[in-house]
Amino acid sequence: MEVTAITRNARMSAFKGRPLARACQGLKASEALKVVEFSPKKAAIIIKKTLLSAIANAKNNNGVEQPGEMTVKLCVLDESVRMRRYWPTARGSAHPIARRMCHCKVVLTDDKKGAK
Repeated sequence: MEVTAITRNARMSAFKGRPLARACQGLKASEALKVVEFSPKKAAIIIKKTLLSAIANAKNNNGVEQPGEMTVKLCVLDESVRMRRYWPTARGSAHPIARRMCHCKVVLTDDKKGAK
């Protein structure tokens, strides 16, 4: 059985959070939570929120007895839309600035071969 949770349009660059997301893949949900809790990265807050949501989905929607023992099959950060801003520069001109956002997706599974 697979359980999914998605956080959309998180105000963070996907590029900066991908190494932490890769570190969580293949771990048990409880171990992945420990990895994320002790990480100083901004991405840790978003991944932790999504991981806790996936655990709650497994418990409440699918009736899993021990959702902490499920394996993190997939943890990805994908690019989302960009907020367009402009930075004023010399002689009345302006340079465009892109504020990046991302989607965080966590998939938990209870079979052992689904993990890497």
